[in-house]
Amino acid sequence: MWRFLLALWVTAVPAAAQPAGLPAPKADGAVRFATFNAALTDDEPGGLVARLEAGDGQARLVAEVVQRVRPDVLLLQELDRDAGERSLALFRALLEVGEGGAEPIRYPYAVFPPSNTGVPSGVDLDGDGRAGGPNDALGFGHHPGQYAFALLSVHPVGEVRTFARLLWRDVPESLIPADYYSAAAMAVQPLSSKTHLAAPIAVGGATITVLAAHPTPPVFDDARDWNGRRNADEIRLLAAILDGADWAVDDAGVAGPAGGTVDVGAGGGHAVVMGDLNADPRRGDSRPGAMSPLLRHPRLKDVVPRGSEGDRTADFGGGMRVDYVLPTRSLEVTGAGVFWPRPHDPLARLNAASDHRLVWVDVRLP
Repeated sequence: MWRFLLALWVTAVPAAAQPAGLPAPKADGAVRFATFNAALTDDEPGGLVARLEAGDGQARLVAEVVQRVRPDVLLLQELDRDAGERSLALFRALLEVGEGGAEPIRYPYAVFPPSNTGVPSGVDLDGDGRAGGPNDALGFGHHPGQYAFALLSVHPVGEVRTFARLLWRDVPESLIPADYYSAAAMAVQPLSSKTHLAAPIAVGGATITVLAAHPTPPVFDDARDWNGRRNADEIRLLAAILDGADWAVDDAGVAGPAGGTVDVGAGGGHAVVMGDLNADPRRGDSRPGAMSPLLRHPRLKDVVPRGSEGDRTADFGGGMRVDYVLPTRSLEVTGAGVFWPRPHDPLARLNAASDHRLVWVDVRLP
């Protein structure tokens, strides 16, 4: 009898000691892609850098989340870029020190593109009679680079394309509200509230292109719905880049898939679309069908990762699905999840890292 009881105890200990919120190990040959809105932002210029230099507690929680899930390619959103790339350097250093018993992780490759957020437009965008302040920036922000995003990778990253300068008015069938923006405003207003990024990742002799963005929230406006309209068109731009549309002109003036460095046009190519897209297909204030260009795209898989709160990826608005990792059908999906430990889980303390949760999808080349 004692051997039977001992056997039960031995098998029970690993199950009890293993936090239920952790993802299962990756399948052989799989690459883990993840997006995480870390909410590492400060309204004061240089505020985040000062916090990171002082050993910010929230940043340490964010780092531990990343160390626990261990993505190979990570889109880290809402990381202020207001002192060059110092904030990213400090955070990468933090990742290389184990937090809370987690193993350190190192990302030798990183991209930290400039963001439209907080960049003065020089124009009265919001029509309040004066030019200046966060509402008159090219993307809402209290200082240049607030709410920016970075891409971190264990695999080499090739030459990237950004789409920050494309004017909203120049988008075919644009939803830009002429009853809100003046002609002067429309002449400077970009579509992307931060930037849109296309980054080729070299994996096993092949290339998987990350298409990333962080569209503006579809709220904080009025019945004219200028933020909801911009959010929907920003999502549509991701689909246009994937399709190689001739109107998707990058910041180097290159349209469609031309240029040879990032070719994810209609002819093929592996890609993963990801980011905090600020749109739930069934709940919230985004425009009806805002996510359809991606969730119904013939080349993309609508992978619906599950966590302890179902398909929800953020804890505001009663729980919303706003964070996405969507691979092309050319890639085999071997796992997916939302890192959202249950209240009794030993890692539940990490839920305080952000009002969003890290979303991950494992894919494998055919």
